[in-house]
Amino acid sequence: MSPRTPKKTRSVAPSRIREGLPFPLGATWDGLGVNFALFSANATKVELCLFDSSGEHELERIELPEYTDEIYHGYLPDAHPGLVYGYRVYGPYEPQNGHRFNPNKLLIDPYAKQLVGSLKWSEALFGYTIGHPDGDLSFDERDSAPFVPKCKVIDPAFTWGRDQRVSVPWERTIIYEAHTRGISMRHPGVPEHLRGTFAGLANDELLGHIKELGVSSIELLPIHAFVNDQHLLDKGLNNYWGYNSIAFFAPHPRYLASGKIAEFKEMVAHLHDAGLEVILDVVYNHTAEGNERGPTLSMRGIDNASYYRLMPEDKRYYINDSGTGNTLDLSHPCVLQLVTDSLRYWAGEMHVDGFRFDLATILGRYHDGYSERHGFLVACRQDPMLSQVKLIAEPWDCGPGGYQVGNFAPGWAEWNDRFRDTVRSFWKGDEGMLADFAARITASGDLFNNRGRRPYSSINFVTAHDGFTLRDLVSYNDKHNEDNDENNQDGTHNNLSWNCGVEGPTDDPAINALRMRQMRNYFATLLLAQGTPMIVAGDEFSRTQHGNNNAYCQDSEIGWVNWDLDQDGTELMAFVKRLTRLRLAYPILRRSRFLVGDYNEAIGVKDVTWLAPDGSEMSVEQWEDPHGRCLGMLMDGRAQESGIARPGAEATMLLIVNAYHDVVPFKLPAVPEGDYWSLLVDTDRPQLRKAQHLAFDSLFEVQGRALLLLVLQREEE
Repeated sequence: MSPRTPKKTRSVAPSRIREGLPFPLGATWDGLGVNFALFSANATKVELCLFDSSGEHELERIELPEYTDEIYHGYLPDAHPGLVYGYRVYGPYEPQNGHRFNPNKLLIDPYAKQLVGSLKWSEALFGYTIGHPDGDLSFDERDSAPFVPKCKVIDPAFTWGRDQRVSVPWERTIIYEAHTRGISMRHPGVPEHLRGTFAGLANDELLGHIKELGVSSIELLPIHAFVNDQHLLDKGLNNYWGYNSIAFFAPHPRYLASGKIAEFKEMVAHLHDAGLEVILDVVYNHTAEGNERGPTLSMRGIDNASYYRLMPEDKRYYINDSGTGNTLDLSHPCVLQLVTDSLRYWAGEMHVDGFRFDLATILGRYHDGYSERHGFLVACRQDPMLSQVKLIAEPWDCGPGGYQVGNFAPGWAEWNDRFRDTVRSFWKGDEGMLADFAARITASGDLFNNRGRRPYSSINFVTAHDGFTLRDLVSYNDKHNEDNDENNQDGTHNNLSWNCGVEGPTDDPAINALRMRQMRNYFATLLLAQGTPMIVAGDEFSRTQHGNNNAYCQDSEIGWVNWDLDQDGTELMAFVKRLTRLRLAYPILRRSRFLVGDYNEAIGVKDVTWLAPDGSEMSVEQWEDPHGRCLGMLMDGRAQESGIARPGAEATMLLIVNAYHDVVPFKLPAVPEGDYWSLLVDTDRPQLRKAQHLAFDSLFEVQGRALLLLVLQREEE
């Protein structure tokens, strides 16, 4: 089917279009004019549409005059930053062959650096006529321009001054996951007109809290421009988390208090000045255009067959490995270029320090399955710029062979859900968890200790944006997502949570005390384990979402961080700060080599020894005992620190965990080159401030559900 020519708007005098260049892609101002370049392998014509500054009135349509190497391009002399534009792309409308060109639909430039306006849902957004007997095979002639965000040409100039990458070594990295809007919406120190924006996050008081917490890196949920789903808006909700991108170069307009791109750069400069890295959660696995029934907003109308993975036997339909309707095809060289160009833009132009890739398995999947040698994954590691920033994979998706934890290539770090699930199960008292728990707190060497990978490859977390907060993890057995208006059917049922005896809030002091101790256990396990820890904003002071484990649509007090701290929250925050200080003070808690438990004959040391409560080394029977819930982890500071066979000079430390509900007497071992143990942390006694001296071979009564950290000391001479 050939597309009908859309009705023309009133046109002013034709602009003096020139040939321009096919590179760089997007709209680029050079000081004299603007070059426009758009990839499409299958289009027959591209029109550049110019709008007034509000984006409401289309002023002119100009055909891009040149087509070079599948790039349509043209140059507008005397055009300036601030110019508002979009595209109309002509070509065949043949959904069964993968083509969905419809020039009646105004399209967002995939390389747009800024958007004007927001999406207004209308049937005119769809390339087909909704309700037509032929469904998406029909062709809709309504103009979508009044309803689509427009693109804006920007001036990238910005004075960075002394700004430079913080470049925190992986061994010293502690990640703080936060939502740009949610972290400041209720913060009393952030001016109301700046709340929920990049400028709000750059607030000195807010940054002071984050810095004092002891974290090194802020990981922001998606900040790329995204779309609010119509079904959520109809229910008074919206796509709060932002995992529904439509423009990979443009920040979400709502996060710009000033309306200027420089605001993001100013935020980065403030975070860097505070010694904090900026990591972006990026969504390159799909777009907001959905499946064959979705709207035509950008890539679908530019070149659907090139951008998306389509069913080989019927290209009318989309492969849906993302679970959101479509999947970008990163095996296509121009799609690969789009994503890597986006990453380079944020790392280079915007000074971002790293990326966390949503559903990253998709980014490494060819049509026949996942491959760590996928062109995209290899490109990231070989690129001179991207290879120098932190690359973090969420190593799963819902496609075939989607679970790939531990299978990304060297150079990548990975979210480790095995750590989350094992630690949750252990502390709630599940049977048979000792061996698995030991593997998780030693950076999951069974998954990551190969090919020269390091312990920091394991991104350890107990909670994340997706799921219960830490407070809710110890307060609810079941999810309570009624506010999402999906009959509590959304969100996972597998929370591995325990409410400590009562569902939800209670006035019972014993239950509340147990919940606080359990939160301290989780934090202590997370921050004292080998690997890279990740904390979720608000968990440090016992934030709750009232049992909602899927707050993706809650741009409300449910999803926002509540900064009104009670005494419990204040005390928990102080405890977390102590843990981060200890982690940074004792390098043995964040080794760059895996603890493996083998005897090193060259230096006569075992790097880690696992102890039973009687002080003896754990036996096979004790490891396999399903009722075992207590063990000690002795980390010898004399262990080899690098590839050079020589003794280390770090402190020797003993970590003791007891997930049993009652006291377990633990015999403290006698260790060479020390005289006694000094107790640094006891989650049963968070008020412990002064180290307690404990003799070798003495019995220490470890309280039920408690964790201890001790350091080896010598008598002062």
